[in-house]
Amino acid sequence: MKVLMKPVEMIAWFTNEGYPIPLRYRLVDEDMSNKVIKINKVLFREEEKIAGNRMILYRCESTINDIQKIFELKYEISTCKWFLFKM
Repeated sequence: MKVLMKPVEMIAWFTNEGYPIPLRYRLVDEDMSNKVIKINKVLFREEEKIAGNRMILYRCESTINDIQKIFELKYEISTCKWFLFKM
């Protein structure tokens, strides 16, 4: 997987404990068009702390262009921002 760390717009719902569950995200392609990716399955979730910055890492699975792909998303807790971390 290639590290990207691209900011994305996310639609998510939150559990009673306050953890977000990603549903679908939108990112800007190379040709400056918006692309929406629906998340089929969250494989695992773990919380990490890098340089004092708390983040939640999600490994997800989706069908992109008729190909099953695995990728990683990060949610930055302090700023409430989502990133496409690896693809």
